[in-house]
Amino acid sequence: MATQSKLYIKKGDRVKVLAGKDRGAVGEVIAIDPKARRVTVSGVNIVKRHRKDRQDTSGRNNVIKGGIMSSEAPIDASNVALVVRTDGGEVVTRVRHERRPVTKRRSDGSEYQGWRSVRIAVKTGKEI
Repeated sequence: MATQSKLYIKKGDRVKVLAGKDRGAVGEVIAIDPKARRVTVSGVNIVKRHRKDRQDTSGRNNVIKGGIMSSEAPIDASNVALVVRTDGGEVVTRVRHERRPVTKRRSDGSEYQGWRSVRIAVKTGKEI
């Protein structure tokens, strides 16, 4: 079994779609699936699902209406690139990681020196 690599994108990031029918679209990541290496981006890869009317499972006699529902479907993480804000607007960039020293505190109140990994935008050099 191969080791699972982390995705360089997190929920809430702004990304630009690089390939597919929605190429060029910019949206916010609303869900990620690191195991399948897929991300769901708002307003991108809209699919229609046909749903039946169904009973509400909360014990009441309510009917949840069916019909043709539109929602976002996941796309491969390799087809999106991170977008960061700069002075002149937005720029598409890659991500690198950097370990920075931080002061951490134990439960007994004592402090010690630790490390924290942060994401860095390659083009701007700033923390994401």
